[in-house]
Amino acid sequence: MAVVPDTAVQPDPALAALTGDWMVDPAHSRIGFSVRHAMVTTVRGCFLQYQSSLYFDGRRPARSRAEIVMSTASIDTGVEQRDGHLVGRDFLDSARYPHMTFRSTDVELASKDVYRMTGDLTIKSVTRPVVLELTYIGHVVDPFGYERVGFDGTTTINRSDWGLTYNTRLAEGGAMVSEKVRLQFDIAAIRTDFTGSTG
Repeated sequence: MAVVPDTAVQPDPALAALTGDWMVDPAHSRIGFSVRHAMVTTVRGCFLQYQSSLYFDGRRPARSRAEIVMSTASIDTGVEQRDGHLVGRDFLDSARYPHMTFRSTDVELASKDVYRMTGDLTIKSVTRPVVLELTYIGHVVDPFGYERVGFDGTTTINRSDWGLTYNTRLAEGGAMVSEKVRLQFDIAAIRTDFTGSTG
């Protein structure tokens, strides 16, 4: 009988040392999005306020998990009038739904530096599964002794799946705001059992 080689991607043994609890550093991270506007331009924005809980297992990626809770009222696109519209009832309705959340349900190593994280995204009380492609950037110990790790994650959703159906049609027949929204998680995380100096 022929032996079938094991082609599964194996974790880098060096990442075993990173196993533990982490939190997103808001000063060096960005939870953002981009969406096509009026068919010819792209609007980019982010959420300025969020809380996070991360556990990374460098030996067994499937044991890793993540939760990010974003304040919908903290959305920022750089245009005050547009932000006001986005937090209103036409879109996020922040008064009724102050938070949107992502909670991971499964993690697998897709390639040497890429993790595929499946999770539940909740917007306006609607929860649907999404898949994040997370690229491992690297890790360092900063001058103050903080251990940091970086990941870039992206996924694309159809906003109407979460009840974000408001739109205006253009004279040319297209939509003012695209149905597709690209979510971007540019993460710099700090190990939470930090014991370094603060000086």
